[in-house]
Amino acid sequence: MADYILVVQLDVPKEHDAEFNRLYDGEHVPNLTSVPGVRSGQRYKLQDGEDMLPYLAIYEIDSPDVINSAEWEKAATTPGWMGVRQHISARRRGVFKKI
Repeated sequence: MADYILVVQLDVPKEHDAEFNRLYDGEHVPNLTSVPGVRSGQRYKLQDGEDMLPYLAIYEIDSPDVINSAEWEKAATTPGWMGVRQHISARRRGVFKKI
């Protein structure tokens, strides 16, 4: 297991939900997990909770620098993903270190 994780919580309006999930699963996660220093990526949908956004992605990364790399930027800004990203209504993101 990596010493760091990137956690991303997202929300998207219902009318964009299907396209958001199609691109997230089919393009975004595979692109990001191909970046050097990214060990894995998993997505989750909220089932129960308070003050949480409905979608969660967790990426195991070797270092916080991974998400600032040119490779990450290229993988994270594909035309398809950028098209759907404009509809994201809320986003929270943070890198955590294992303790």
